[in-house]
Amino acid sequence: SPQQYNVTSYEATTVTIITLEAFAGMWINAFFVCVLCIAWVKKKTLNSNEKILLLLGCSRISYLCFSWIFNFLLIIYPTYLYVLPTFQLLASFSCFFNYSNLWFSACLCVFYCIKIANFRNSFFIYLKVKIDRIVPWLLLGSGILALAISIVIYDLTETMVSNNLNFTCLGNFWEGSIRMDEYFFSSFFLAGFEYAASFTAVISSTVFRLFSLWRHKCKMQTKSMNSLSVDAHIRAMKSILSFLVMFSINFVCLMLTIIYVKKNESTMMLLISIYLCAFPGVHSLILIFSNPKLEKTLLKIL
Repeated sequence: SPQQYNVTSYEATTVTIITLEAFAGMWINAFFVCVLCIAWVKKKTLNSNEKILLLLGCSRISYLCFSWIFNFLLIIYPTYLYVLPTFQLLASFSCFFNYSNLWFSACLCVFYCIKIANFRNSFFIYLKVKIDRIVPWLLLGSGILALAISIVIYDLTETMVSNNLNFTCLGNFWEGSIRMDEYFFSSFFLAGFEYAASFTAVISSTVFRLFSLWRHKCKMQTKSMNSLSVDAHIRAMKSILSFLVMFSINFVCLMLTIIYVKKNESTMMLLISIYLCAFPGVHSLILIFSNPKLEKTLLKIL
């Protein structure tokens, strides 16, 4: 039967930090999900921006929940992960909500880029006109893609665990390690593709938005327009840059996860897990304070 392992002070500190980050992130995301749901009930409809934020908040709450459970069991009760199909279910659900979080974040950045940026390109103008009709299909495609990848991850982890349990004798250990490497390579390739594709969408839309805002700010300064408008655009550029920095760090941590899982570096994995659990909450706070309606509601509650 599963038993509790002796936990070091370092591991106990890590569990405490991850627990605080996970529950804080869940409360932060639950706040703006509740605000959006209340607005949905009152208005009977949601605009494209609110649809993306609602799904993003729900995916982040679920991701933090499953991520906390996985890290808690990994450190405190690691033998529970050998009980079938605990490891497979936790891995697949975590991957689904993690990929959903990444793709919904990318959709939000692309949506803001098309709405805010001003270019005279005919294709860009077409996207700006049709963006409200495109958003539901983007969200549906993101969910289907994340679901497909999570199903593949479930199959890979199930085969990996069953083979790992079968190769118990010393003579078959080398063959079992080779097969494990094959499964790891497949899952790492899928994960790397997902991370790279979503990060490319985020960084491309962010660069376009920054270029458009910078050009618009220069025009306002040359025409001696109101300094308040210039300050508003500078604040928008700072907010976009904060998005870019956070997404860049998050992308690096996700790629490091792939590397250090392969090398079985538990210390680095715990440090990376601390940041990955902090990212959904901190980024959601930035989204709240960049949205006047959400910020006003939060200040009222406080």
